[in-house]
Amino acid sequence: MTYQDTAGAAPPHPSRGDKSIGQESLAPQQTRIMGSWSYLFAWLGGCVSIGTFTIGSGLVGTLNLLQVVVAIAIGCTVIGAALMINGQAGHRYGIPFMVQARSSFGFTGTRLPALVRSVPALVWFGFQSWIGAGALNLVSETMFGFSNIWAFFIGFQALQIGLSVLGFHGIKWLENIGSVFIIGSLIYMFFSVIGKYGTQISDNLVNVNGTWGAPFWGATMLFLGIYSTMMLNVSDYSRELHDDVGRGRQVAIYANSILPATLFMGLIGLMVSGATGEVDPIKVFSSAVNNKLLLVTTLLFIAFAQVTTNILNNVVPPAYALMDVFKLPFRTAAVLVGLLAFATFPWLLVRDESAAGLNLFIQTYSAFLGPIFAILVVDYYVIRGQKLNLDHLYDPQGPYRGINPAAVIATVIGVVFALIFAGVSWYASLIPAGVSYYLLMKMLPAARRFAT
Repeated sequence: MTYQDTAGAAPPHPSRGDKSIGQESLAPQQTRIMGSWSYLFAWLGGCVSIGTFTIGSGLVGTLNLLQVVVAIAIGCTVIGAALMINGQAGHRYGIPFMVQARSSFGFTGTRLPALVRSVPALVWFGFQSWIGAGALNLVSETMFGFSNIWAFFIGFQALQIGLSVLGFHGIKWLENIGSVFIIGSLIYMFFSVIGKYGTQISDNLVNVNGTWGAPFWGATMLFLGIYSTMMLNVSDYSRELHDDVGRGRQVAIYANSILPATLFMGLIGLMVSGATGEVDPIKVFSSAVNNKLLLVTTLLFIAFAQVTTNILNNVVPPAYALMDVFKLPFRTAAVLVGLLAFATFPWLLVRDESAAGLNLFIQTYSAFLGPIFAILVVDYYVIRGQKLNLDHLYDPQGPYRGINPAAVIATVIGVVFALIFAGVSWYASLIPAGVSYYLLMKMLPAARRFAT
């Protein structure tokens, strides 16, 4: 089979039939299983992150309620545009992130973006799994008087591993069914919080000045940073989207799926923490309900939300990385990802005193994500004019063999700028990384063969 497309013509028209459950591969995707609504619901269900709640809690005393809403809206709009821009290679050619990165970083060089994308995924996987297990443990304690967080954590992780091996078929139906329940629960929680803490919210979050300065733009970066990992590997998902979904509709899908989940979670975290000083997610959600049935329903929502987020966002990227580096089948890689999440020590990450550290972690890995995103975009749109040679992308002895020094140096330059301007690291790294990559591709003899 040939993958050549040197003339820039679109690859063979993808079919909309079926594909085997759990048989994901790195080869160009020829069967698309998600339409516009399926894709929107998948992203909506996959973006209910407890980490968003933690970010909202961390903004108490810095921004007022209006400023947080605007910061979230700006962040989600940027996210939607960025996802569409970097997802075009996957959508058009059916290739995943690990293959897309070969033209800019090289076959060996892709280890860098793979590591940068996989580590945050594993950390969030462990973090959110512990939150979900804690919710289930509290349900058991409330209903039956039995409490064992470790038993629930191990069982919860086993459940997620079992769902992960189903691949995108499992993702599609899990997210589509779950998104309705998730949005309904978030709306209920939002208005419950307002009803219970309305006076405190008005005093502490509405009738305060806040700031529209650097902390405000830093907040947009924090909310954006939660999804900046997905901006790198969006091709892993866009290759499943029907090929007739245009770019404008893609932006609308991304923004309108991410915005509701981020807005509700961020504001709930902000309002409850501003009113009570509490930052523990389970305690916060529990405090907003007044009877046992609603408490159990709310806790089950928390657990379910972790599953939908982990399966889409935190399993696929590291699994594809393991498939590429170690030549593993998808199911084996998915199981290994679930086991590696234990090594992130999530029981330490959820402590009250860890909120500031979690924000710092997001800022730090975002310093690496911004430069890599800029390099991928410049490589696809400027260096190659949206024309990929699939034969070269799948030939480890071809022109993309080894490491592209231009990409590595440009990444380092972007990271330096990101760390200097840590409060807005993702934004600050884009232009330095993108411009330096373009110039280095023209100047370095060792990088010229990658321009093929």
